[in-house]
Amino acid sequence: MSVLVVTGTGTEVGKTVVTAAVAAAAVAAGRSVAVLKPAQTGVTAQEPGDVAEVERLAGAVTGLELARYPEPLAPATAARRAGRAPVRPKEVEQAAARLAESHDLVLVEGAGGLLVRLDEAGSTLADVAGLLDAPVLVVAQPGLGTLNITALTAEALRSRGLRCAGVVIGSWPAVPDLATLCNLADLPEAAGAPLLGAVPEGAGTLPAATFRTAAPSWLAPELSGGWVAERFASQHH
Repeated sequence: MSVLVVTGTGTEVGKTVVTAAVAAAAVAAGRSVAVLKPAQTGVTAQEPGDVAEVERLAGAVTGLELARYPEPLAPATAARRAGRAPVRPKEVEQAAARLAESHDLVLVEGAGGLLVRLDEAGSTLADVAGLLDAPVLVVAQPGLGTLNITALTAEALRSRGLRCAGVVIGSWPAVPDLATLCNLADLPEAAGAPLLGAVPEGAGTLPAATFRTAAPSWLAPELSGGWVAERFASQHH
């Protein structure tokens, strides 16, 4: 796949760190990687955003941010309140296509969940994935409540004729509870797609060199890693 869209089941689920891990694993496998953030919200012009965080953690990647809005809101709302133009799916498609011409993998990281509005017309990241004909990687929470929102996200993808590439747990706890352990088996069923990794909690605070070395061990071969769901589950029972 040359373009992979990364979405979350909600906010603060570890989407940016997972994007960085996927980028780092791909780079380690010898692939050239670009990371595209259509709309960055909640960050001022002087502050580093998600693209900068991915670049810091993953290393040799090309980063591109299309728009930035200062308030931590949905992109359409943040754009309206800032009196700025929203980002539209066609712009994202064109930017991703340009990056794909010179990179082996382009990661398009959304803002929040799949159906968060990008503009006043109600366009979403799902529309971007449709224009790009790209699979969507879902970053999910590990614990209680994640099955419903993961299933809803997957159902929204299917209803639009989009493919869920798989699910990655965005922040696997050091001491998982019963629900979290059970979700290793239940998340793939909820998503109708494979579990493709589990990034440990706090991974984003690791030194960059440590993060890059470890990233492939958190992700399945489909994401340039060596992680195996069955083996991981057998270690946590």
